[in-house]
Amino acid sequence: MKYVILIGDGMADEPLAELGGITVLQKAKTPNMDYIAAHGRAGLAQTVPEGMHPGSDVANMSIVGYDPKKYYSGRAPLEAASMGIQLEADDVAFRCNLITIEDGIIADYSSGHISSEEASELIKSVDAKLGKDGISFYPGISYRHLMVTKNNFGSKTECTPPHDVIGEKKDDFMPKGKDSEALCELIDASMPILKDHPLNLKRIAAGKRPGNSIWLWGQGGAPAFPLFKELYGKTGAIISAVDLVKGIGIYAGFDIIDVPGATGYLDTNYKGKAEYALEALKDHDFVIVHVEAPDEAGHMGDAKAKIQAIEDFDEKVVGTVLQGIRSMDEDVTILVMPDHPTPVHLRTHTSEPIPFAIYSTNEKQPDSARAFNEVDVRAGSYGVVYAADLVKTMLQRHT
Repeated sequence: MKYVILIGDGMADEPLAELGGITVLQKAKTPNMDYIAAHGRAGLAQTVPEGMHPGSDVANMSIVGYDPKKYYSGRAPLEAASMGIQLEADDVAFRCNLITIEDGIIADYSSGHISSEEASELIKSVDAKLGKDGISFYPGISYRHLMVTKNNFGSKTECTPPHDVIGEKKDDFMPKGKDSEALCELIDASMPILKDHPLNLKRIAAGKRPGNSIWLWGQGGAPAFPLFKELYGKTGAIISAVDLVKGIGIYAGFDIIDVPGATGYLDTNYKGKAEYALEALKDHDFVIVHVEAPDEAGHMGDAKAKIQAIEDFDEKVVGTVLQGIRSMDEDVTILVMPDHPTPVHLRTHTSEPIPFAIYSTNEKQPDSARAFNEVDVRAGSYGVVYAADLVKTMLQRHT
C-alpha cells in the first residue's frame, strides 16, 4: 500500500451571503474530491489544538502526524530548516515579512506578492544596515524572510501575524512584552531604509505596492522531531512551495521535492506537483502535496479567486493523482483535506474543524458522505477526529 496526502491550504470557509448562504468549497466544482468522499470515508478533523494559534505551521504539523502540543516550537524555525539555516541551541528564528504600510496602516502583508528577486535585494539592504552581532536577516521566497537572533533574544515576545491585522494601525499591533522595545526599534528602523530604496520607487512607479517595512512574528527555537520513519515505519516525500511545510518535512526526515513553476500563489504549477507526486510514489511510502493557493485567495478576501484556486486544485492535483493511481500495480490510499479554514470575509485563519476524506483503491465499505465540503462530510463515518491521528488511521485501516 502507498499513501498520498493532498492538502489544499485554507480551502475550508464559512457561508457567504453573496453565494446564497453556502461556502466557497460548496460552490466550487470539485468532482474529484467529491469522488474521494463518496467512494471512501469522511469526517471533520481538528487540526489546531485548543489554545494554539490557527497557523499553517500548527495545522500542517498535525496533518503530517506530529502532535503540535508535543512538538511545536514556532513557525520560523521550520522555515529556517527549509532555507538551510542551522539554528544553535540559543538561537531564535523570526518570520520577517516584507509588508506595505500606508499612512500608518498595515495595507498588505505580502507587499503585493513581491517577487523573490526583488525582495532579496530589499532584505539584503536591511541586513546591511540593521544586521549586527546577534541579529541576522536572511532572504527567502516572495515576502517571506527570516531574522535570527542569539541568546534567546525575543523568544518570549508577543508578536502578531500581519495577515491577521490587515487594515489596522501598525502601532496597535507592534511586538509587546519582553524584548519588545528592541524589536519595535528594528521594525521602525527598517522603514527609512526601505522607503526610498530604488527598487521600491520603481515598484511604486509601476503601480505596485512597495515592501516598505519588515514585520517580525512567528518566532521560536529549533524543534526536536523524531523521524517519520521512526514513528510510523514508512518513508516519505513532501512537495510544497512554502518554506514552513518543507521545514516540517526536513525535520520529519522526508525527501523534499522541488517542482518547477511551484510558486505558493494562484499561478502555481498544480499539475506539475501531482505528476511529481506520482513519480515519487515509486520509491516512497508516503507522499504529501501541499498547495498554498486557496489560502492566499482567502487572505485577499477574494471569493472568486478562492473558488478558482479550489477548482484548480481539484482538477489538476486531485484529478491527476486519481487518474495516475488507477494504473499502478499497488493499492493507494489518498487523504484530501485543507489545513484550516481561511474565510474570505475574515481574511485570516480560524481553528474550526475542517473536512477530510480518505479513499483507498481497495475500499470495500464507503460511508454515507457524498460530497467534499464542510457540510456533506458530516454524514461520514469518522465524526470529528484529532488530525494528528490521521496518519495512524490511514495506516491502521488501509494497509
